[in-house]
Amino acid sequence: MNDAPHDTRLPPALYVVATPIGNLGDITLRALDTLKGADRVAAEDTRVSGQLLAHFGIRKPLVSIREHNEREAAERVIGWIAAGEAVAYVSDAGTPTISDPGARLVAAVRAAQCAVVPVPGVSAVATALSAAGVESDAWLFHGFLPPKPGARQAALQALAALPCALVFYEAPHRIAETLADMARVFGGARRVALARELTKKFESIVTMPLADVDEWFAGDANRARGEFVVVVHAPADPLVAGDAEALRVLDILAGELPPTLAAKLAARITGRAKAELYRMTLKQT
Repeated sequence: MNDAPHDTRLPPALYVVATPIGNLGDITLRALDTLKGADRVAAEDTRVSGQLLAHFGIRKPLVSIREHNEREAAERVIGWIAAGEAVAYVSDAGTPTISDPGARLVAAVRAAQCAVVPVPGVSAVATALSAAGVESDAWLFHGFLPPKPGARQAALQALAALPCALVFYEAPHRIAETLADMARVFGGARRVALARELTKKFESIVTMPLADVDEWFAGDANRARGEFVVVVHAPADPLVAGDAEALRVLDILAGELPPTLAAKLAARITGRAKAELYRMTLKQT
């Protein structure tokens, strides 16, 4: 029997390591082995990642790679890998590059013909979807919406007619206005799952029509605290998506034309009945 110590060093590469989004128990055994075997750890925030490493008794040189210095830092990482080092990359929480920094780093390392090794684990997207009760097999991850109301509403309009579930991230200080815009664009009957503080002490996951969101928030001020994953269910049927597209067209035309003419032109564009579109126009005014 060979009792020689196992060599834990990793082959030279960039290891993209997923880390917990709240509960530290969610870290994978492979992630721990990778962090232990890497020569150094590149992190979005060395203070946050330093606490994670300390919790698991891992001591490694830490280097900061943030969005503003990602391109410059990539050259250093490529140099380390070329010199035979294994570099682990972590974001503050979850899977790097998914609404987090890291995409430019990965692209640069690949362009330099260096290996990139994914070490999968927790992702807030998958965590929310697993408990949202979405029946559609198709879903689209959008990430964060634009912070300004006009740009946010335009982005939602572009997504409204898609026949699939939609997944967003949102910060607590914008969650109420974002959901109000969703109700306005998608319609109050569209169902939404609000996943808050996932895997943490005050985790909550609720599902309701968008029309009921205001009342739910009003019931407890604490419900607006924490980081959110918002899962908008797919339209109940194709007509709902069609209504959203018709409303988008009407909204544009009604801003420039009288209701009768707006409905007439919208009918030509969408193929919907003119009388039905005229009623929609009157509801908007």
